[in-house]
Amino acid sequence: MSGRKDFLSQPAPENYVAGLGRGATGFTTRSDLGPAREGPSEEQMKELLAKRAQQLGAAPPTAYGAPEKKDENDDDDERFQDPENEVGLFANGAYDRDDDEADRIYQEVDEKMDRRRKIRREARERQEREDYERNNPKIQQQFADLKRSLASVSDEDWANIPEVGDLTGKNRRTKQNLRQRFYAVPDSVIAGARDSTQFDTSVQDDGTATNGSSADNVDGTMTNFADIGAARDKVLRVRLDQAAQGSGTDSTTGSATNIDPKGYLTSLSKTELKAGEVEVGDIKRVRTLLESVIKTNPKHAPGWIAAARLEEVAGKIVAARNVIARGCEFCPKSEDAWLESIRLNDNHNAKIIAANALKINDRSTRLWIEAMRLENDPRAKKRVLRRAIDNIPQSVAIWKEAVNLEEDPADAKLLLAKATEMIPLSVELWLALARLETPENAQKVLNKARMAVPTSYEVWIAAARLQEQMGNGKVNVMKRAVQSLAQESAMLKREEWITQAEKCEEEGSILTCAAIIRETLGYGLDEDDDRKEIWMEDAKASIGRGRYETARAIYAYALRVFVNKKSIWLAAADLEKNHGTKEALWQILGKAVEACPQSEVLWMMLAKEKWQSGEMTEARRVLALAFKQNPNNEDIWLAAVKLEADNQQTDQARELLHAAREEAGTDRVWIKSVAFERQLGDDDAALDLVNQALQIYPKADKLWMLKGQIYEAANKFPQAREAYSTGTRACPKSVPLWLLASRLEEHSGAVVKARSVLDRARLAVPKNAQLWTESVRIERRAKNVAQAKNLMAKALQEVPNSGLLWSESIWYLEPRTQRKPRSLEAIKKVDNDPILFVTVARIFWQERRLEKAATWFEKAILLDADLGDTWAWYYQFLVQHGTDEKREDVISKCVLNEPKHGEMWQGVAKDPRNASKSPEEILKMVVAKLE
Repeated sequence: MSGRKDFLSQPAPENYVAGLGRGATGFTTRSDLGPAREGPSEEQMKELLAKRAQQLGAAPPTAYGAPEKKDENDDDDERFQDPENEVGLFANGAYDRDDDEADRIYQEVDEKMDRRRKIRREARERQEREDYERNNPKIQQQFADLKRSLASVSDEDWANIPEVGDLTGKNRRTKQNLRQRFYAVPDSVIAGARDSTQFDTSVQDDGTATNGSSADNVDGTMTNFADIGAARDKVLRVRLDQAAQGSGTDSTTGSATNIDPKGYLTSLSKTELKAGEVEVGDIKRVRTLLESVIKTNPKHAPGWIAAARLEEVAGKIVAARNVIARGCEFCPKSEDAWLESIRLNDNHNAKIIAANALKINDRSTRLWIEAMRLENDPRAKKRVLRRAIDNIPQSVAIWKEAVNLEEDPADAKLLLAKATEMIPLSVELWLALARLETPENAQKVLNKARMAVPTSYEVWIAAARLQEQMGNGKVNVMKRAVQSLAQESAMLKREEWITQAEKCEEEGSILTCAAIIRETLGYGLDEDDDRKEIWMEDAKASIGRGRYETARAIYAYALRVFVNKKSIWLAAADLEKNHGTKEALWQILGKAVEACPQSEVLWMMLAKEKWQSGEMTEARRVLALAFKQNPNNEDIWLAAVKLEADNQQTDQARELLHAAREEAGTDRVWIKSVAFERQLGDDDAALDLVNQALQIYPKADKLWMLKGQIYEAANKFPQAREAYSTGTRACPKSVPLWLLASRLEEHSGAVVKARSVLDRARLAVPKNAQLWTESVRIERRAKNVAQAKNLMAKALQEVPNSGLLWSESIWYLEPRTQRKPRSLEAIKKVDNDPILFVTVARIFWQERRLEKAATWFEKAILLDADLGDTWAWYYQFLVQHGTDEKREDVISKCVLNEPKHGEMWQGVAKDPRNASKSPEEILKMVVAKLE
């Protein structure tokens, strides 16, 4: 066994006090006699602990709160207690290329994560904002309906509204007694009557000096002090107005009385004021201020320059030269002071001043260039620049000036070669030398530049343009450029590469533009990014800037990645259709149908383009190929029918429709068959077809509408009413069917029945703006304006965000003076509605504010180009206030967009008599029907 005692048997350490570490001193037990002994105080304990620690050579304990002495060299301050504050943590570390690459990678990761969450974050924030605005409406919005109801208050009701105040009998009697109270005449009135005939000289209250006569003096001999004071106030007001107007331009006119706090340097150099146009008082005040500036700090060059320019503005050019000369003495190292002195002196003295300046500042590029410009002889200019190069061989600006002075390209090449040897990191000089060399030598120069400046993307782009210039059909240098720049960590962002591509397109380097996009568009994007949406946005942005080749290259790259994406093919085809050639459009559509053979839209676009170009055989061949890829597709069947019908091949169109009903007998095919027979004028065949179709598709509302329209056109109103009634029972959610039934009753003179039909329709289809609008129009056409307003108020409460309802209310139910305020209220509640925009444009048109009207018409067209009524209103506006060129442009855009919707447009376009009309003819017919 070990001879060492256990812990409890060992003796206590020296100076050990039981319970001292936990503060248990000064207590009593049962063995104690008398009162408890008072232990040492806290200060005594601290002293004992500190003394003991000093004896042991250790730091004093802090159990009793003894303050811990901080070392003066201890850096453990509050900065390092904050985990987010990293100041000084790695101050002694070297920041190398790995650190830079790590920072860049972290930044790219942050940007990527932000892009991925951006759409969802913005949608969430927008939804939260809308919920907050809906749950916390403004007081103005809460009382908007009550304010609108005030419009119906009559003048008599307004007059009967009592005045605000206390109208009790007691107060009324008190006020009446106050009005009947009499007062004593004051002594001032008596004194005035006494002095009215007295002769003395005084100044009256109106400022007129009199000579004891109360008669009006108009001979001009009296002094009117009131007029003098008014004139003084007027002058002061004019000066204040001038100061207020000039406050925003003082920094550019040089007439400011304030001093630049950074350098007391106002922009007096841009002044064009003459001495007589400047207030003398202003000049004196500024001169005093600037004198104090240059006296307190004579080594401050901007103060001397400001003082000299002030004298120049005052017309004292000699004084200005003397001031700036003193400034050059006090500030000999200031380039700005010497340049100002050169500017203020004539050419001869300026040369002397420039020579003196260069003796002191021989390393100043600006002074050497200014000295060169003072010379008139080209040889003297070259001599100055040679001396400048000897003193500053690393100045790119001086080398450029020297090259520009050379008339011989060979001498310019020699200078640039020497310049690139002296300044190998100047990309600008390398590119200038490459432009002067032959293509073969330029390639060598660019190779040297690439080795000298491996991080320069400009050199690689210049090499690609040179490769394109040399006639190579393919530019492949950009692939090596991307690899080299990525290796050097000098790769640009995708947006910056697109900008460089657009710049190349602008300068005519189409192949280089395509090569840049091809090699850099996918850089930095992973597969999980929304690459398709990003590239589509990039292409749209380039199209918006007019850079169609860049957009074409973006679409081409996107189609290599997403070969089977129909939306990209459609966007590329739309680009070629609007900004390309017919052959390019055929080529892109041919590739599109090969990549997406199941897309009937692409097949029909190709067939339509062939048909519009007059190539009927090619169009039929395209549709035949489409039939093979998409058998029994109703769109292709109907496209073939339309092709034959437009080509006046009626029998073939009938046969195709018959085959389509047999092969792909959808309700749409039956509807087109009925419509085709109506266009040919064969109502019996159309009625027979619609009856057959209704046996197969009793829920097809368009078939019921066609049946009713056939009977209505034949003036068989009972049969038409029966068809519409049966149709509304079979298809109670069909709004057009309810509208046709109501209009039939109104046309028959049964307005009450028309109201009943619409009431039932609103019950079947609640919150529908078209049904409410039709109800309001029935009352308005029946001259029942009050009921129309009541219905409109109910409609706006039920459907507050309908542009159709707001337009109807603003234009037909509001007085002319209230249209604009109501339109402003409507725009706040309705989010981008083209019908409302057209109404606003018509309001401006009515007020003869033509530019604003045109702007709102164009906004409506951009918002929904498929709305034919917007095109019609805009064209009618241009007929009255536009040019022939603008009208032709609108017609061409309308034909290009082929609008299909619109209340007036559909009524004209779907008329069987107008089936063969072109969009331009339909547009003019709709314009003729507008109010």
